[in-house]
Amino acid sequence: MESLTALKNSVIGGDEDSAADLTQRAIDANLAPKTILDDGLIAAMTIVGEQFKNHEVFLPEVLLAARAMNAAMEKLKPLLLSQNVPTLGRVVIGSVQGDLHDIGKNLVGIMLKGAGFEIIDLGHDVTPANFVDTAESESAGVIGMSALLTTTMPAMKQVVDLVHDRDLDSRIKTIVGGAPVTAEFASEINADAYGFDAASAVDRVKELLDITQ
Repeated sequence: MESLTALKNSVIGGDEDSAADLTQRAIDANLAPKTILDDGLIAAMTIVGEQFKNHEVFLPEVLLAARAMNAAMEKLKPLLLSQNVPTLGRVVIGSVQGDLHDIGKNLVGIMLKGAGFEIIDLGHDVTPANFVDTAESESAGVIGMSALLTTTMPAMKQVVDLVHDRDLDSRIKTIVGGAPVTAEFASEINADAYGFDAASAVDRVKELLDITQ
């Protein structure tokens, strides 16, 4: 559909005003909100995610695309809520306790949101209990943890252990990532998945929730 192609291109190009305007036009043309979301916004961010994975675009372009998507979502969100349009799932993210770095975590949040997930971002310096309490109370299927400092990585194990201690393993999956984090470390602490970068984190979360699209 021509109008959704234009919307998709405006998000990819990071044109915030155009994305908001074209979303409103699509709404006024009585296009289904889920169609606008899937074929316009999510389709655009999927392309941006692939371009980022292939080093065809870089962080500034991703951030601009995310701003454009958010501007469009401001127009679309009331309709999605009123029609109870489902998301792919709910994910709690944050930088672990003692870690104040959040650029990587923010990028993962952008990419997950662009893929159609609902994100609950707890920010940085998040305690193990806060991660698990929030995931439990918000019925989130995944906890995503980030660390930039090797000294804060043990906090990831505390979160994984707390999920296990509360017998939530079947309901809540865990994924870890960050510059010093490795797949081997993720395996050692019994995390369910490891995200090498933001794009791979989206793929892993989809796998954890058994999403095939």
